[in-house]
Amino acid sequence: MEHFDAVIVGAGAAGLFCAGVAGQLGLRVLVLDHSNKIAEKIRISGGGRSNFTNLSVIADNFLSANPRFARSALQGFRPEAFVNLVKRHGIAFHEKHKGQLFCDRSSEDLINMLLAECDAGQVVRWHGTGVDQVRTVQPAGYALDTARGTVQCRALVIATGGLSIPQIGASGFGYQIARQFDLDIVPTRPALVPLTFDAAAWEPYSRLSGLSLPVEIATGDKKTGARFLEDLLFTHRGLSGPGVLQISSYWNAGTAIRINLQDARPAAQTLRDAKDTSRKRLANELATHLPARLAETWVERGPALGLDWQRPVNETSDRALQTLADQLTRWELLPTGTAGYHKAEVTAGGVDTRMLSGQTMESRQSGLYFIGEVVDVTGWLGGYNFQWAWASGYACARAMASKLAQNV
Repeated sequence: MEHFDAVIVGAGAAGLFCAGVAGQLGLRVLVLDHSNKIAEKIRISGGGRSNFTNLSVIADNFLSANPRFARSALQGFRPEAFVNLVKRHGIAFHEKHKGQLFCDRSSEDLINMLLAECDAGQVVRWHGTGVDQVRTVQPAGYALDTARGTVQCRALVIATGGLSIPQIGASGFGYQIARQFDLDIVPTRPALVPLTFDAAAWEPYSRLSGLSLPVEIATGDKKTGARFLEDLLFTHRGLSGPGVLQISSYWNAGTAIRINLQDARPAAQTLRDAKDTSRKRLANELATHLPARLAETWVERGPALGLDWQRPVNETSDRALQTLADQLTRWELLPTGTAGYHKAEVTAGGVDTRMLSGQTMESRQSGLYFIGEVVDVTGWLGGYNFQWAWASGYACARAMASKLAQNV
């Protein structure tokens, strides 16, 4: 039986970073993963260039049943600290949009950096090694029965991620371990995911597949909802794009989403101004304010909107123009669901943060830690979830090193 100070289950972003930090703080660390191909979520993120952090991370960018939980870890390891590490490894990167940082070349550069940090900490890595059973051992510690034999450790870290993208190895193992030790789970659901609609109701819009435009999108009320200014993408089955992925994390089944197709511009005034200067038919005038394909589809809805599209704008009543403006700026749609975990970038919900310390990531079960996506902390689209992985992994590593040093 091999003995380690810490065993980290899950060789993704949080697990590898935590292992590297802990190893360099003097702990003997084993990081293992059931997959032979590690860090796949890093590899495929950002179109293969990995949106590895965001320059403007704050706790308000995260969704959780306990919104304040993430503050301590996020403040303890800021984006600048990770950027400095990237720079030390000579990885070229750029800011793409709204503080989002991407590798210039490839996500592989980031993975190689994390592996180099593990090597610097003499971390032992077992890939393609599943865990069959976890049990406590006396006087204080854990034993893990694995495909390569049994290992024993004083601290156990669960960094196995959530249920999103099962095709690259996602599983519910982390939740299984939490339940084994009587830790509560906030119900999980796909997040940062496309929204789907009833096929018959969506048919008029399915022809717009591939069309993208900037919108303001919202759901819920002021207390529980959210609002984003991002691009929307029409698909055959529903809606995707950054705006929809963002709002999906806040959307609840049975509630509508609200879309402002005019991107918060004063549509009513624009149409009233057109009445004074344009003799175009209302349908043609609409096409000057929306992409032509969308305007055409909107017009085809015809009488359902209560508008005479063939009437010239200058003969259209102010009331009718106000009605059209209202429809353009508050288009309500009722999704029937999401594209599911196969298309979700992350998993919302997870290990209840009331079971964990926000400073150390240690659970109520002494010596058992949870970090990264497996925890009920879900970030916005744009590098926030990776920053949570780095920050929670860093907090955990330092806490383990401090605690284990006191128990020597």
